[in-house]
Amino acid sequence: MKQSSIRLDGQKILVTGVSRPLGIGATLARRLAEAGASVAIHGFSEYDLMAGYQSAMPDGTETVAQQLRDLGLPITALPTGDLSKPGVAEQVVTDAAAKLGGLDGLVLNHAYSTYGEIGTWTLEHIDAHLTVNVRASMLMSQAFTAQADATKNNAITLFTSGQYLGPMTNEIAYCVSKEAIICLCKQTSYLLGDQNIRVNCVNPGPNDTGYCVGETHETIAKMFPSGRWGTPDDTADLVLFLHSAYAKWITGQVIASEGGFRRG
Repeated sequence: MKQSSIRLDGQKILVTGVSRPLGIGATLARRLAEAGASVAIHGFSEYDLMAGYQSAMPDGTETVAQQLRDLGLPITALPTGDLSKPGVAEQVVTDAAAKLGGLDGLVLNHAYSTYGEIGTWTLEHIDAHLTVNVRASMLMSQAFTAQADATKNNAITLFTSGQYLGPMTNEIAYCVSKEAIICLCKQTSYLLGDQNIRVNCVNPGPNDTGYCVGETHETIAKMFPSGRWGTPDDTADLVLFLHSAYAKWITGQVIASEGGFRRG
């Protein structure tokens, strides 16, 4: 269990994309709760199972929640739901606020990601990425803002990827959606500053969450100066900081937590 001097006592935070023990979301939920926050989590296990991710399982969000509750952490699992469906994104925020008695933190870690080189793109392929990654994030940010108490310090953390730093040409629909998240961060940080809501965007870099194995895993590890992949705990270090008082003067920023990852 990783300890941190950063405290988030009294904070109420919703984390999305929490549905398997090896994922970034599970570590984010644990670390935020260990720091004193009350945390609500949302996930969609059917996507993980479809994608074939390691540690994917039916009812993964509730399983992760129970594992964390067994550690004595204040974790609330929300009903599962596909964020591409109308009304689901907003309802997740409403449910979290009702369960926790309001929200002052929102961590949008969910993502839809599949490969598709040019020549294979379809309406369905493109729309699936834009609907989950962009539309749901916009609607959840809007719902969070509507219930936020402007007398408190509120924070939204969005997740992008490395497309703004180098080519990712076999997953352009994903890249386009994640570039839109950078725009969402910069525009909403300006818009919401007067409501005491900070908005920042994290690029976690390649994280070792079980989706890559074998020779490819070893090759990517060598692209880091340290010779190892990034971990969900590395990502959680940054998110914990962004939701703490130490980051009270930071908003509208896109921050790469990549350990010096070398492209090309």
